[in-house]
Amino acid sequence: MPTVIYPGTFDPITNGHTDLIERAGKMFDQVIVAVAYSPKKQPLLTLEERVALVEDSISHLDNVRVTGFSNLLAEFVREQGATVILRGLRAVSDFEYEFQLADMNRRLAPEVESVFLTPANHLSYISSTLIREIASLGGDVSEFVSVPVAQALEKKFGKA
Repeated sequence: MPTVIYPGTFDPITNGHTDLIERAGKMFDQVIVAVAYSPKKQPLLTLEERVALVEDSISHLDNVRVTGFSNLLAEFVREQGATVILRGLRAVSDFEYEFQLADMNRRLAPEVESVFLTPANHLSYISSTLIREIASLGGDVSEFVSVPVAQALEKKFGKA
């Protein structure tokens, strides 16, 4: 089976992301979680922090590796020898944007396919944006993220 790239900002990684990574690990020989530099999104966590938190969150998976990247996704996929891009769809509102990305990636790298997975129902409402907001206001995010992520957010927002 081919190698799949699961790209994202992961600012921070949530249990919804982890669910998709675990499921992809059952479908593909290798999963590469590609943490995007994404300075335009002004991430809360540095690239190094995000990579480390993803590694901590998926350390139980043998066929998954994590790396940061800052180039065009189509180029990164080729560099990694992958042929599939995995994207998550939480709601209908995600579809239009993801459809645009898939079409652009198909244009830039016609040999690469995009596949979409939806998270488990009980995780579909979780987003990194909501997690950051809850954590910034002192809320408990431990139900939505791994322990290392919850601790990192507490530290980041001075709640630890």
